[in-house]
Amino acid sequence: MGMINLVFLDKFFNMINTLRFLDIIDIAIVAVCIYKLYMMIKETRAEQLVKGLVIIFIFVKISDSLKLYTVNWVLENMMTALAIMIIVVFQPELRKILETIGRSNILTKSFADIRGEKVDKCVEEIVHAVFSLSRQKIGALIIFERSTGLGDVVETGTVLNSAISSELLINIFIPNTPLHDGAVVIKNDTIKAAACFLPLSTEQSISKELGTRHRAAIGMSEKSDCLALIVSEETGGISIAEHGKINRYVDEPTLTKILTKLYNDQDSYIFNRKEIEDER
Repeated sequence: MGMINLVFLDKFFNMINTLRFLDIIDIAIVAVCIYKLYMMIKETRAEQLVKGLVIIFIFVKISDSLKLYTVNWVLENMMTALAIMIIVVFQPELRKILETIGRSNILTKSFADIRGEKVDKCVEEIVHAVFSLSRQKIGALIIFERSTGLGDVVETGTVLNSAISSELLINIFIPNTPLHDGAVVIKNDTIKAAACFLPLSTEQSISKELGTRHRAAIGMSEKSDCLALIVSEETGGISIAEHGKINRYVDEPTLTKILTKLYNDQDSYIFNRKEIEDER
């Protein structure tokens, strides 16, 4: 036993002596990637599957060491089948992970070219429209595109590519008009499309008093880094959804501040991502 320990220690110190600075960086990069990947799948269906794969992988190595050839063959083929199953069954989770990885503020800035008076004008027009709709208890749903492209959502509606104006926003959501049923997508200072269809959130903890419009806003905010603005047709209350969370009963000064930050600084969020992860 003592001889085995000495051999192990000798190998360990030899490894330490031959360790390069680049090896440390290499290990650190892999460790960070594994950690980030785990945080993405934490408390999802994929987390349980990954745990199962790790257990099977351990048994594969054990069966190989013990020369249990039949067991090893079965387990290795099982892992191959599971790899295919992951792609088919967990396509939504994989897509979400890839979208998260693809959100890079270096590559794209949704509001980078809008500054100063132009920001004030856009915010003023949106706030005026939203509170006019609120007073009339007319339902509305507005999605603000950030770094995650929403081209697939725009394609489900009617493309407008119009300048932002309170009159246009109000007219879009007037009941029984052609474009009132669905969401408006805004990118930069442009209303990209209206009457767009959004995915509904499947989160069970959402309050039962929130209707389809609110669930669609939360669902969209779960699948992208957008900010969703909702006006309730029942109460006239104004809400904001982001990162799968919703902030209800937003007043005019608060909404003005939020939208101004949105246009001036794309990285300003109502809900902090780390706080959301800790809460979950």
